[in-house]
Amino acid sequence: MNAEAYSTMREAMRLMQTGDLLAATAAIQQGLSGAAAAEASTPGESSDRSPIEGTFRVVDEMPLVAEDSPVAPYLGRVSPSEERTHFSEHTYAGPAGSRRYKLFIPSAYRGQALPLIVMLHGCTQTPDDFATGTRMNKLAEKRACFVVYPAQPQSANMSKCWNWFQASNQRRDEGEPAIIAGMVRELLLKYGLDQDRVYVGGLSAGAAMAVILGQAYPELFAAVGVHSGLPYAAAHDLPSAFAAMHQRGMADPNIAHRGNPQARQGAIPTIVFHGDRDITVHPSNGEKVVNQSAGPAFNAGDSSGAAAEEICAGPTPDGRAHTRRIFRDGDGNVIVEYWLVHGAAHAWFGGDPRGSHTDTKGPDASREMIRFFLERKRAPNN
Repeated sequence: MNAEAYSTMREAMRLMQTGDLLAATAAIQQGLSGAAAAEASTPGESSDRSPIEGTFRVVDEMPLVAEDSPVAPYLGRVSPSEERTHFSEHTYAGPAGSRRYKLFIPSAYRGQALPLIVMLHGCTQTPDDFATGTRMNKLAEKRACFVVYPAQPQSANMSKCWNWFQASNQRRDEGEPAIIAGMVRELLLKYGLDQDRVYVGGLSAGAAMAVILGQAYPELFAAVGVHSGLPYAAAHDLPSAFAAMHQRGMADPNIAHRGNPQARQGAIPTIVFHGDRDITVHPSNGEKVVNQSAGPAFNAGDSSGAAAEEICAGPTPDGRAHTRRIFRDGDGNVIVEYWLVHGAAHAWFGGDPRGSHTDTKGPDASREMIRFFLERKRAPNN
């Protein structure tokens, strides 16, 4: 594909994302006829306020197109599986509010009860950008999973951060957790998905919100993935959020069980990733998430469920050394898996460089997260 044709396709994809299918069709037809496609510009968003996670490049993933799309005949060759794969935008509205979201449906779906993974982006990111950077859709296609990417609008937070640091967003049936939980329930019913295999993961602010969802809705989620995030109730406003992110916060590892009556009495299975050179969210926050998730027995030094620890002293095949700790309960079940990645900063490990806020050197956080998720189902008592 030459540069002009590629440019035409990218422009068509941009127009499709805005919903202007007629303009997208016209752009492709114009390009195929040899005419120069008119350049379109998108006004840049204001960057005069520093987001909680800093600033970085954001890209949009080229969406997969349904076979009946007006522009489908002009998009070139696609594999049979891609023709049955969908990544589309929708809107959820409930009592607590509404959010737009992107939904990935794997080609294997024929109405059967498949798993659902909720992916919560970080500040300034979009669902498309997050899907690109994590490559989660590609993994979900291989493992036959639905993936939903809720979108935080600028109207809710200037930097598109999930508002994990507000007390009103740390409780069940209120605020953003209620919106996301309602979205999940709607998808479970609409597509007949497996209610015992629902998982939630996120990056930074999204990871902090994933922790909240695991605590507030233990009957809904089977496991939580926390990448460069913070523990439950680490802050109650913006100043305390910055304090927690820079290690000045003193989150109580048992606060979730005391302050949230809906919190799981046992431990919700959790996988945690954090870089030991993260200067945006201090690495101590990863340890605090582990302490909360592992439960009071570990925090009190109860040796009946001592952690097994695996240490990698040299570079991994994916590029970085890491320390991996595995915590088991009294029955030998893994309840927490903690990856401390050495020399890594505030970025998604093993990510695609086309997405923002990624570290290509790995280890592959997406692969390990989806592996951890699919190894477990929701506990019978939840």
